[in-house]
Amino acid sequence: MATNGSLFTQISKPTGMRYIVALLATVVALLVRLELSPFLGDSLPYITLFPSIAFCAWYCGVGPSIVSVALALIGTKYWFIAPVHSLRIVGTDRVVGILAFSLACGLLVVMGEARRRREELLSEAQLELEQAVHQRTAELDTTNQNLRELSARLMQLQDDERRRIARELHDSVGQMLAALGMNLATVGTELQRLMKTANTVKDSAALVQELSQEVRTISHLLHPPLLDEAGLASALRWYVEGFAQRSKIKVDLEVPEDFERLARDSETAIFRTVQECLTNIHRHSASPTARIRIAASDGQISVEVEDRGRGIPPEKQLEMASAGTPGVGIRGMRERFRQLGGTLEIHSNAKGTVVVARLPVAVAPAHPAAA
Repeated sequence: MATNGSLFTQISKPTGMRYIVALLATVVALLVRLELSPFLGDSLPYITLFPSIAFCAWYCGVGPSIVSVALALIGTKYWFIAPVHSLRIVGTDRVVGILAFSLACGLLVVMGEARRRREELLSEAQLELEQAVHQRTAELDTTNQNLRELSARLMQLQDDERRRIARELHDSVGQMLAALGMNLATVGTELQRLMKTANTVKDSAALVQELSQEVRTISHLLHPPLLDEAGLASALRWYVEGFAQRSKIKVDLEVPEDFERLARDSETAIFRTVQECLTNIHRHSASPTARIRIAASDGQISVEVEDRGRGIPPEKQLEMASAGTPGVGIRGMRERFRQLGGTLEIHSNAKGTVVVARLPVAVAPAHPAAA
């Protein structure tokens, strides 16, 4: 069907081409019949002409088909119907044969024209469908681009909000808690004679100290100041040390001694990815150890986080491979690296899980502390 449609399109567009093709088809049919004359004589004079007339009716249209029928009748009478080499018709049977051939050709032309019109309608409908598909595809591409830009903007706003909350907790709440602690210490000194009250005040002061430390820890976890002030390597060492103390998981961190500062977005993406991986190891893998390797080579930064836990179940791996919904953290990590031109892969089996992330090097010449 596709081949017939293509041939119909090539022949039907130029009018002159249709007439030329029709004449050539008729001439070829007459020449073939002439070659068969030694075997057929004057019998079956129209045997090779019916296919050529059908071809013209199918592909060339009404006008070229009529010209082809006329040329076929003249050629057949002149070469194959007695008396040959003459256009004079002798005998009723010859007249009946010519009329029958003409009627059959007329039916072929009518049928061919009806088919040709259907082909034209189908071609127009196909063209309209292709244009609609192109338009919808362009709209879908635009929508996807807008969604990617919105996702990147949301993650940037999330990081900015974390920085703001961390500063507020450290600068405002932390200072007020320190002042409250000093006031309570003063009150405790003055009330030493009242042991019960003094003990209560001391307990309250201890609670304030613990609360102050907890606020500071939450502030640093939301967005560690070292990440902006000293860079990724220092922030990771600080975080890994605290994580190992809290989780009792032995963490081996490998960072080159000459590791340079990166662009803020790159450092944030790597830090958040390591943070998410260690959290998942603590919650799900039951691994006693974890290993983090960071390296820079060939213009790329590679980050590997490996554990020796139970691994990710096969059904969850299938969900992650098919862009399902295995968890917000994994999707967030992948989206961060994709926005920065990088990739994130997860390999897991019964012996453990390895998360491998890569992104282009984006070195920051200067890293001023966040305002």
